[in-house]
Amino acid sequence: MTELKITAKIQVYSYIELNETQKKLVDMAREATKNSYAPYSNFNVGAAILLDNGVIIKGSNQENAAFAGTCAERSAIYNAGANYPGIGIQMIAVTAFTRGSFVKEPCAPCGVCRQALLEFEKNASHPMKVLMAGEDTVYEAESITDLLPLCFKEF
Repeated sequence: MTELKITAKIQVYSYIELNETQKKLVDMAREATKNSYAPYSNFNVGAAILLDNGVIIKGSNQENAAFAGTCAERSAIYNAGANYPGIGIQMIAVTAFTRGSFVKEPCAPCGVCRQALLEFEKNASHPMKVLMAGEDTVYEAESITDLLPLCFKEF
């Protein structure tokens, strides 16, 4: 038997260290939390994606009583797929607001969102940067594959 150790390279920044594009995306993700409908979890998540053509699309989580809601990341990327088919995603920023403030530590996309993001990254044929923003700390992954090890991909 052998052992396989899986690691991920994640850059850690404070908000002020981000470049202007990254700051804009994080700010828009924070803004998107205001459009969240989360009466059951009280965990308002916002996402903002930067498309290859420069368009930025926001998304927020949308819950319902059957607990069959949609996460912010999928809300944004499915909007992009429906309205900008074939346009790749350069970067996504994700953040959450709960109990009166933004989360202290960055939150990562759920497993379902990671798989959905991987599909869009695969179709774009280039990596999609992932920014996960907390109150001040921001994690950056160079590709969604850093958050979904041993994934199935063809590129």
